[in-house]
Amino acid sequence: MIYLRSFKLSDYTDRNPNIYPDYVFKHVAGEVFLFDRITVLYGNNGSGKSTLLNVIANKLGISGAERMTSSGDGMYARRFLDLSSYQLGADEQDKEIRQLPEGSRYMKSEDILYEIKKIQQDSVLREDILYQQMNKGMSKAQAAEYETTYEYKKKLEIIQFSQEKYSNGETSMQFFEEYLLPGQLYLLDEPETSLSPANQIRLAEQINELARYLDKKLWNLLTHYISIPPTHLM
Repeated sequence: MIYLRSFKLSDYTDRNPNIYPDYVFKHVAGEVFLFDRITVLYGNNGSGKSTLLNVIANKLGISGAERMTSSGDGMYARRFLDLSSYQLGADEQDKEIRQLPEGSRYMKSEDILYEIKKIQQDSVLREDILYQQMNKGMSKAQAAEYETTYEYKKKLEIIQFSQEKYSNGETSMQFFEEYLLPGQLYLLDEPETSLSPANQIRLAEQINELARYLDKKLWNLLTHYISIPPTHLM
């Protein structure tokens, strides 16, 4: 199953050459992109790869999409999105898919770098641990009391130690291993950021394994790579 089968860009281009995002896609206005289980975008810097991923994420309404703004309080960006369209795939009975899985998301390189930075900050670690406890049913007062316990301090110490011994690249791999799951649609923007060549290959192998072996019928990924040779070119 391929969740996202195709995406058509707006075929309208404003006469103003500076209108965003019209000017980014004026050379491909109205073009239809067809997707496979793994689709890799490639091109020169500034060619619109990241913008295209964000356009798709906004149109699909998935987690991680960045609000598109332009002059006119986003009016032109909204018009571009309204005039763009997409086609979802079909299920095993050849019936059109009605909605994307809830775990689908758009992951940007800055999201990954934020995760790396986050785990290095004591205050964020503290808030995360207490947040997890409150999710399990603790009240704020109980969480505050929990913060004074040996269990909390030991847990914080273990997390800090485990994160400090990993490089940024290893932390990035941990991020992907935690968040990339079969049965979802993912848009990845420069996922190789902070990864060594060896880990880039490792990530590519992980993606292929998820797409082709673990759940062949429940995967769709659109990614913008710089360094890894494309699996499927557009």
